[in-house]
Amino acid sequence: MEFEHSPRAKEYIARVSEFMDKHVYEGERIYHEQHAAFGPGEGRWKNPPILDELKAKAKAEGLWNMFMPNPDFGPGLSITDYAPLAEIMGRTLIGSEVFNCSAPDTGNMEVLEKYGTPDQQEKWLKPLLAGEIRSAFLMTEPDVASSDATNIETEIRLEGDEYVINGRKWWSSGAGDPRCKIFILMGKTDKSAPRHAQQSQILVPADTPGVKILRHLPVFGYDDAPHGHMEIELKDVRVPKENLILGEGRGFEIAQGRLGPGRIHHCMRTIGAAEVALEKMVKRLAAREAFGKRIIEHSIWEQRIAEARIDIEMTRLLCLKAAWMMDTVGNKVARGEIAMIKVAGPRVALKVIDDAIQAYGGAGVSSDAGLAQMYAGQRTLRLADGPDEVHCRAIARMEIKKHVNQ
Repeated sequence: MEFEHSPRAKEYIARVSEFMDKHVYEGERIYHEQHAAFGPGEGRWKNPPILDELKAKAKAEGLWNMFMPNPDFGPGLSITDYAPLAEIMGRTLIGSEVFNCSAPDTGNMEVLEKYGTPDQQEKWLKPLLAGEIRSAFLMTEPDVASSDATNIETEIRLEGDEYVINGRKWWSSGAGDPRCKIFILMGKTDKSAPRHAQQSQILVPADTPGVKILRHLPVFGYDDAPHGHMEIELKDVRVPKENLILGEGRGFEIAQGRLGPGRIHHCMRTIGAAEVALEKMVKRLAAREAFGKRIIEHSIWEQRIAEARIDIEMTRLLCLKAAWMMDTVGNKVARGEIAMIKVAGPRVALKVIDDAIQAYGGAGVSSDAGLAQMYAGQRTLRLADGPDEVHCRAIARMEIKKHVNQ
């Protein structure tokens, strides 16, 4: 088995790392300063100008859309080659967006690239690829257990040449951004069809009459502005029937094509976050004394540091294995590894971040160290793209099938 990155991956690792060192780490500090200067209220939902400056620089250097395997729209990297780049980007909150590689845009672009019509691609994929607009994915609903996506109740009803949409969505990440111009919405076109053929996905421009943002949903008190996570009402929303993606009843097919790569992206970013937390923890422990010696010299912290390194390395290898399998044998065969890394990635990151918070003491739960917000984001990932329980259920069923005749 080969444990070395490909020559192409090494090239991009070096280029992305250099760009991060030269522009993004300092740029993130400026980003937070500019965002704070906008003030409270509506000012929270403005984008700091440094972000566009960084994006322009990344685009000019060809470090753009690196998640997209189609060479017509980016460098055409494999998932395996992109994985370490996602880890590097995951070291900062703004890193992925700087390179136009941030969720939910990446998943939405993959959907449009794979399933969109030429007209849909011209109208929405091209500006997303160019970084001119942003998007959101509307699936989860407040009134049903959305971990089982067959429960969703939003209605998509055909009337003449239009689809009429009625329902309520929440945790629509990115919908708060003023640059968010298009939603991909999952709802039901035929409730009498077989269970997994009732759902469809459809394009809904954000400014369509009947679309109303009811509120933003903070995560442990963090509003994640100007990105945001929104609760949205859709009341008699009308869009052309040409906005339907792929066809009626094919929503699950689209979702499965979307989720595999997206989950790997998330998981590699969690490893980047875990690496940052470990670095912060070690430096903090080395800089403080308690009970007559540096805290880092107390054996409990040696144990925690060692376990963090072991857990990060194991998780990275599992993620790379999943990425390699997706490249070589396809998402269906790799579904077990995808499910395993989806559970393992955020769990490991949360453990390392929690230990880092403990090392910082009171400062760890404040906004000063950046760890509290990091923890909030990683905790959300244990729910996003399916909760741990759903993935563990799938893993267990595959394992049982190996050993028990059913």
